[in-house]
Amino acid sequence: MTAIEVRAAVPGDRPGIAAVALANGQGEEWAGADPAYVGHLLAHGTVVVGVRGGSVVGFGAARTLALGGGPVSMLCDLFVDPAAHGTGCGRALLAALWSAPGSRMTFSSLHSSALPLYASFGVDAWWPLLYLQGPVSAVAMPAGWRTVRAGPAEVSRLELAWTGADRSADHPAWSRRPGGASVLAWHGREVMAAGTVGGAGEEFGLTHLAVAPAAGAADAVLAVLASLPGQTARVCLPGPHPAVRALLAAGWRVAEFDLYMATDPGLLDPRRAVPSPALA
Repeated sequence: MTAIEVRAAVPGDRPGIAAVALANGQGEEWAGADPAYVGHLLAHGTVVVGVRGGSVVGFGAARTLALGGGPVSMLCDLFVDPAAHGTGCGRALLAALWSAPGSRMTFSSLHSSALPLYASFGVDAWWPLLYLQGPVSAVAMPAGWRTVRAGPAEVSRLELAWTGADRSADHPAWSRRPGGASVLAWHGREVMAAGTVGGAGEEFGLTHLAVAPAAGAADAVLAVLASLPGQTARVCLPGPHPAVRALLAAGWRVAEFDLYMATDPGLLDPRRAVPSPALA
């Protein structure tokens, strides 16, 4: 069998990356088959490909999150063409992305090979990341809350001040998604949450939200969801997040879930974080 070469990805690898993503059922917007998403990773992260016989048979991507507690390497994607499963391509890709020691995290799929592979690189499973979907009309605006549109720069500035996380590259990219917009959630006279919404079709919803230290995390999430246009929306929440029970009681459902894996469970606060599964 021809050996697999792992190298840094270049823009010309996008068709091969898209083919691998599609072969793994990742055809939605803001995934490996989306040129905008891959372009963002190429510009602001590290993307590698596995090549065999001149063709891309796997790809992986990671980016460094500048969180308040220090830099964290997040694995954003790792996919191998099903025809190349069992060849060691996934392990070789991950070894290239996680070659240096340090804090690491990812949202693992439930594929039987994923958790053992990631665990062998020093991360453990801590809680589920729930993909919640439901009717916007079933979510009541919490008393005293309102939302307004904002610019990505203002949202990034507030998130940096509240959490120490630099999202100055991500919020503009998220706001350019279909239906994308940056929003602020006010409680009384204070801005208590800042984030970005967007996504195509069933992907539309709350992409990422930062919450002020003094704010109620559940009310902040519910305020943004209640203000969204359209009939249905999506949000990804850690299983322990206080908004989960309220959404389930309102008739929302868990469409799927991933597993948060990390070298330290405290890299993300599961009772306050509203992460993007791809970029956290």
